[in-house]
Amino acid sequence: MNRLQHARSPYLRQHATNPVDWYEWGAEAFAAARQQDKPILLSVGYSACHWCHVMAHESFEDQETAAIMNRDFVNIKVDREERPDVDDIYMRATQIFTRGHGGWPMTVFLTPEGKPFHAGTYYPKEAGRGMPSFKQILAAVSNAWRNRRQQVYQVAEQVTEGLQHDLLGIGESDASLDAALLESAVRAALRDFDPVYGGLSRGQPKFPTPTNYEFLLSMTRYLSDEELRRRALHAVTFTLRKMACGGIYDQIGGGFHRYSVDRMWLVPHFEKMLYDNAQLSRLYLHAWQATGEPFFKRIAEETYDYLLREMQSAEEGGFYSSTDADSEGEEGKFFVWSLEELREALPPEIAETAIAYWDVTERGNFEGRNILHVPAEPSSVALKLGIALETLESHIAQARRILRLKRLERTALPRDEKILTAWNGMTIASLAEAARALGRSDCRQAAVRAANFILDALSQNGRLLRSYKDGHAQFNGYLEDYACLIDGLLQLYQTTFEPRWLDKAIALTETVLTHFRAADGGFYDTSDDHEVLIARPRNLQDNAMPSGNSLFAKTLLQLAAYTGELNYVQTAEATIKPLAGAMRGYPLAFGEMLSAARLLVYGVQEVAIIGAPEAPETRALLDVVQRGYYPNAVVAHAADASETFPPLLAGRALLNALPTAYVCRQFTCHLPVNAPEALREQLER
Repeated sequence: MNRLQHARSPYLRQHATNPVDWYEWGAEAFAAARQQDKPILLSVGYSACHWCHVMAHESFEDQETAAIMNRDFVNIKVDREERPDVDDIYMRATQIFTRGHGGWPMTVFLTPEGKPFHAGTYYPKEAGRGMPSFKQILAAVSNAWRNRRQQVYQVAEQVTEGLQHDLLGIGESDASLDAALLESAVRAALRDFDPVYGGLSRGQPKFPTPTNYEFLLSMTRYLSDEELRRRALHAVTFTLRKMACGGIYDQIGGGFHRYSVDRMWLVPHFEKMLYDNAQLSRLYLHAWQATGEPFFKRIAEETYDYLLREMQSAEEGGFYSSTDADSEGEEGKFFVWSLEELREALPPEIAETAIAYWDVTERGNFEGRNILHVPAEPSSVALKLGIALETLESHIAQARRILRLKRLERTALPRDEKILTAWNGMTIASLAEAARALGRSDCRQAAVRAANFILDALSQNGRLLRSYKDGHAQFNGYLEDYACLIDGLLQLYQTTFEPRWLDKAIALTETVLTHFRAADGGFYDTSDDHEVLIARPRNLQDNAMPSGNSLFAKTLLQLAAYTGELNYVQTAEATIKPLAGAMRGYPLAFGEMLSAARLLVYGVQEVAIIGAPEAPETRALLDVVQRGYYPNAVVAHAADASETFPPLLAGRALLNALPTAYVCRQFTCHLPVNAPEALREQLER
């Protein structure tokens, strides 16, 4: 057992039995590198990463390779999910060395001062397909350190200097922040839409990128060009259908895998990440609200069922991080089926329906077995089988239940049970929306439990911590932790209307303004009292998750609507406006920031509803805004005019002695109304 036996991260503990003399990131490792005059080998990955497991098995478990690593390097293992700051800095370095390519496992060679001088990703045990072996890389780097030390330090200094400047830079932009920019971003985002399989690119692999579809869907409420509006809505709904019918979606248990390796959304990497499912459940919920199509509601509900069933800690209430792609050493083994297995598991008539519906064959579509997917319209499958559509749907529902139970007999997938503040914040936000839109009390209870847990176990003296495992919380919270949790608390307030959630969101916002602000606009990813690294990371682009900058700008504008704090608006504008030109040119890198810009351009719809919560008339008004799709709206509620927090409620009284709704936007208010139809009309304007 090496030092990682004492780590709390499940990913690091996976490497505790390696013959490699691993260190965790910290002063001890850097002191050892200086004392021994060795370079550092930094390996970054995460628990559910398939190729991380491959490299670990091929190289880190190999005695000969480990001996070389121990002789020539000080070796550090990092869980990227616990230390996004370290991951971000050295991923940017890796992309410099690999001309824009990156990924995990990430392999970076550092001076004892932490400055990178060579980097790559996965290295195979044996050379081939144009790739050097890992041992060849180790030998070359070791040779350079011994014989060309001056050149090594020269490269390290140059790369570090580049890392100390933002990739995009931040400053004044010539582009205007207006409706024309948002329309231009929509057109640019649709430029490479795949009309055959969906997605905003026609190549492979394909990632879901929920923030981009959220932006496009929201803009269908604001675009004046009818044709562009139609195209944007089609791109979103067509893609969501293709994804949910593909292998990237778990047809049996619900929830989405990380991404698809092909253009068709068929063959995924089979890991499931909490942050993907938090965002995608919310996106499918919004698609149902916007279109009324039951298909999107079903996928959202199945994903919520998966989250509550498999990802929430029964004891603490927080949500776990991920499940692996591999079981018994094989990728996807838990999820795939043979034709014979389906026929053995299911009653004959249900089996034949399931085989046709999920396109199961003897040959299979993945290493001799079948990834279940839905390539044909259910109505056409029913017609082909000579059964009613209702019968087909009943058969498939029964098959899902039976196969889910059957799947439990298989070797369970390893689950990363650390609880991360940011990812839980995203999950809380989605569950809170589901609770009010779908009327699901289980989602409400789960969101409240998770929020209480995070605020109790991962909060210390008003500051957030990043990660929790085995009764212990650690690492300073990052900007994304604050932004995601604030978003979750805002959504929870709009579900429960308990002022404590809004009050805590405001307190966390003030903490960010105090400790994360950058002098030239926007925010750093780390606080001003964080560990000093070779660069202070500052993510401006949205990736698999929204950047802390974009989500925080969005929540600032929503909080400004509740509180009347103009400073929040000014701060959000100072974050968004310098990126206007970049958003126009590269919209797919700024989905969440474009959504924040949408709030700024079109204004937040401020909805205040006054009325006894048990009154049917009050519920009818709340249902209009809570169950409809109004992406720019925030809502506050109080029983009567005595409530003055949040300030959005101040001075609101009953009209005609009946529950009343007030709608304002950009300092202009409509007349108060009592009728749901009148409220809906005001929100639609």
